[in-house]
Amino acid sequence: MITIAERNAGGRPIDRQTIGLAVADVGLLTALVTAGGLTHGLDPIADPLSTLETVVPFVAGWLVVAVIAGLYTADRSSAIRTIRLVAVTWLGGANIGFLLRGSPYFEGGITWPFPLVMTGLGLIVLVGWRLVVVALESP
Repeated sequence: MITIAERNAGGRPIDRQTIGLAVADVGLLTALVTAGGLTHGLDPIADPLSTLETVVPFVAGWLVVAVIAGLYTADRSSAIRTIRLVAVTWLGGANIGFLLRGSPYFEGGITWPFPLVMTGLGLIVLVGWRLVVVALESP
């Protein structure tokens, strides 16, 4: 049986920079979902619990898939690999977010254009951000 440590032995260690990257990813997702709420009249200051209830399914989905895909332990020097991993992580994470959001445990539900808009904007924001990181980390 292969342990997680053995599976990630060839990968990047989780260091301060990687944790900062994860925090930035979650911050961008939070900003994206909050901005969407603002366009629909949700005031994050006046109703922080509703905002949190909107953000949590997508952040949870992102983090679950990021761990499974090895997003934070993968080599970040290749732009193609980064695009592929971030896109797969977001597609999986967004779908978990949609499932949670449509469940009876979270308010809001899902209407037709919401998955399309969230998936597209999430891909643009997250892939774009990660390409900037690759460009800045390249020698």
